[in-house]
Amino acid sequence: MTKIEMKTPLVEMDGDEMTRVIWKIIKDELIEPFVDLKTEYYDLGLKHRDETDDQVTRNSAEATKRLGVAVKCATITPNAARVKEYDLKKMWKSPNGTIRAALDGTVFRTPITVKGIEPCVRNWKKPICLARHAYGDVYMNTEMRIPGPGKVELVYTAADGTEQRSLVHEFDGAGVVQGMHNLDASIESFARSCFDYGLETHQDVWFATKDTISKVYDHRFKDIFRAVFDAEYAKRFDEAGIEYFYTLIDDAVARVMKSEGGFIWACKNYDGDVMSDMVSNAFGSLAMMTSVLVSPHGYYEYEAAHGTVQRHYYKYLKGEETSTNSVATIFAWTGALRKRGQLDGTPDLCAFADKLEKATLDTIEAGEMTGDLVRITTLPNARKLSTEQFIAAIRTRME
Repeated sequence: MTKIEMKTPLVEMDGDEMTRVIWKIIKDELIEPFVDLKTEYYDLGLKHRDETDDQVTRNSAEATKRLGVAVKCATITPNAARVKEYDLKKMWKSPNGTIRAALDGTVFRTPITVKGIEPCVRNWKKPICLARHAYGDVYMNTEMRIPGPGKVELVYTAADGTEQRSLVHEFDGAGVVQGMHNLDASIESFARSCFDYGLETHQDVWFATKDTISKVYDHRFKDIFRAVFDAEYAKRFDEAGIEYFYTLIDDAVARVMKSEGGFIWACKNYDGDVMSDMVSNAFGSLAMMTSVLVSPHGYYEYEAAHGTVQRHYYKYLKGEETSTNSVATIFAWTGALRKRGQLDGTPDLCAFADKLEKATLDTIEAGEMTGDLVRITTLPNARKLSTEQFIAAIRTRME
């Protein structure tokens, strides 16, 4: 069989634990038999990040800027227990945070809908796309443990040496404090990415935050979104028959629950992290959600929205059978291959991505699925497949 040609390599970012196992199976069974796969490989497994002092993560981000499209496996962000488990030099920062900060832009997460996996919210008829700001806030914060009574201040020292000070709190005992930041330029990129994606997908754009409480920080987001929209997008949205509006995050939650879906919900970094998990699970499973970082500079990074599936990995190491859902990881590969095909003008590669996604969904609709979906499906006589069996069933349909 003649394999589909690729003109330009993808940046391939390998990962950790069970998703790393699945990553190799997907390549071996679903991609390389059909595509003359070209990638520039970076091992973002935790041990290799530790060995390179996390330089490999920074290198993978720079490669994405150079090649334009990346596909990433799920990775571990270590806590104290992971530092001990993997005998690490230090508690390395989130590789996703490092990559997102380098590329800028917005992470768009959309549920993968399929017959037989129905949303928990009965009035949701279309997917809800979460647009998550990919820079700053709590993910790049500075924290301090306050040992006892004292004063904490925010201090800004200008380039000319002048200072501005603002009291955070007068502590009369022990406590904690954190400082976080964002940049006007990054917020502007966030806004443009959301509005461009709304035009591309023909969906309304909602933006929600809490400016009534955060009267400077969150209000800055609100003001920039409005300024960018009015100056660059208002006429185009009107011509496309779609709309943009701002609302408070608590009001947005209420509106979302009563909506039919089919829109983009833009959130700050932490809000987007939490709300995307809520939306994905309400649609069925965190393993059934696509995730792509879209940078206004023209970079794209595709990944699964979930973690490394640690519990299944420990079973796998013991030689026990696992039934791990690989759909989001498959769709990370198809998203990256499709975008590569679009940018390079290779329609066969785009068609392959479409066919692999259809084969994946057809497998589920035929009642062949992993254990997480068997527990929630409305299809009669659904059959639980192992990790390997599910991918093999997709391979059969591809052939």
